[in-house]
Amino acid sequence: MNFQHKPRSTPRAFSMVELLAAVAIMGVIAFIAIPSVTKMRGDSERNLAIARTEALNIATVSFIQARGRTVAELEWNGAGTAAAKYNLIKSYLAFGEDTLTRYMPTGYTVNYTAASVNSMRKWSLKDPTGKDIFY
Repeated sequence: MNFQHKPRSTPRAFSMVELLAAVAIMGVIAFIAIPSVTKMRGDSERNLAIARTEALNIATVSFIQARGRTVAELEWNGAGTAAAKYNLIKSYLAFGEDTLTRYMPTGYTVNYTAASVNSMRKWSLKDPTGKDIFY
């Protein structure tokens, strides 16, 4: 028996069927993976919004403790909007953007619905569709 290797005249390459199979497999993987990635991103933004709202609650309590209940209530009642109330407490946040809109993830809104800080209510949180998020 003679096992001599004969050189090929044409270089080896993938056939068209092999390339189409590889592209089809990558398409199926992308079809499965993209919805999962999109859902994880939405969940992470929701979790960030909840965490930042909790930080606002803690900052509000810190504001009341630092200023004293009477002074804090006067200042709080003088600040009518949520943005003005955010300006009162942003120095009590570990990380605070210059505005409330920039602080919250895109589309999420918060509001302090209580008439006074004496009630010690939590900030309310709404998702981008306007539904309340109970945290």
